[in-house]
Amino acid sequence: MTGYLDHLAVERGLAANTLSSYRRDLRRYADFLAARGLGQPEKVSEGDVTAFLIQLREGDADHRALGASSAARTVVAVRGFHKFAHREGLTTADPARDVRPPAPPRRLPKALPVADVERILDAAGTPGTPLGLRDRALLELLYGTGARISEAVGLDVDDLDLSSGSVLLRGKGGKERVVPVGSYASEAVAAYQVRARSALAAAGRGTPALFLNARGGRLSRQSAWTVLRNAAERAQVTVEVSPHTLRHSFATHLLDGGADVRVVQELLGHASVTTTQVYTLVTVDKLREVYAATHPRARA
Repeated sequence: MTGYLDHLAVERGLAANTLSSYRRDLRRYADFLAARGLGQPEKVSEGDVTAFLIQLREGDADHRALGASSAARTVVAVRGFHKFAHREGLTTADPARDVRPPAPPRRLPKALPVADVERILDAAGTPGTPLGLRDRALLELLYGTGARISEAVGLDVDDLDLSSGSVLLRGKGGKERVVPVGSYASEAVAAYQVRARSALAAAGRGTPALFLNARGGRLSRQSAWTVLRNAAERAQVTVEVSPHTLRHSFATHLLDGGADVRVVQELLGHASVTTTQVYTLVTVDKLREVYAATHPRARA
C-alpha cells in the first residue's frame, strides 16, 4: 500500500491532511486483511472487501461503528488502492470494483415557517434609511424568487423588469432563467431603487449592479449573508438561518400551496426534477401531521 500512497502524494499531489486520512483508512484495511490471513492483494476477493465494509458500519472490539459518510470515505480509499494495484499489474483482478460506498443519509432542506420569514423580512435594516431599504429589497427578492445568494448579488439593474413583474437570474453554469417577482418584492425593490440606490451609487464610480454597498460598489455574498443574519437576530428567530434557508422556504411554501414540482424545478433553476423532489419529502411530513390531527380515523 506504500506504493499507492506514494502515487497519491507525488503524481496526484494530494494535500497532507487528505494523505493522512488515506493512510489511516488503509492501515485499518491492512489490519483487517491480516486478521483474515490475507497478506497479498492478489488473494483478496470481493467478499473480503464487502466484509470490511460491513465491519466499518457495525464496528468491532477496537473500532466504533462508522456513519455512512465516514465509511464511504474509507471504501473510496480501498477502491482506489485496488484499482491502482490492478492497473500496475500487481493483481489480475480488481475485487473492489463492484463494492459501492454506502450512500449518506439524505438531508432534508430546512424551511422556516411563513411567520418566521415574515418576521425576518420586517426586521431587515433600519426603516427609511438607504441601507434599510436595500436590505428589505434584498431579502424580499431572495424569498420572493428563490434566487441563490450569488444570483441576487449578481443582478444588474437591467435584469429586473418590474413592469412585467419578472427578473432574469443567472444560475450555475451560466444558465439563465426568468422568474416572476411577487408584489411584495416588487414594491420593496422599487422603493429601494427610487429612494436609496442613487444615494449609495453616489459614493462609488458607477456600476450596473442592483444591490450596492455603502461605498457604491456591488454588494458581496458575505455582506448579503450578514444582512440576513442580522435580520434573523433582530427578529429573534433562534434557528440557524442562511440565504439558502430562504430558497428552501420559497420552494417548500410553494409546494405546500399546491404548486407542481416541475414548476418549482424551473423556478429554482434545477437541471433535474429529482433535485427538487427532496422538498416533497418535507411537505409529505406536513400532510401526515394534518391528516393525523384532523381525520377521525387517523388514530386508534
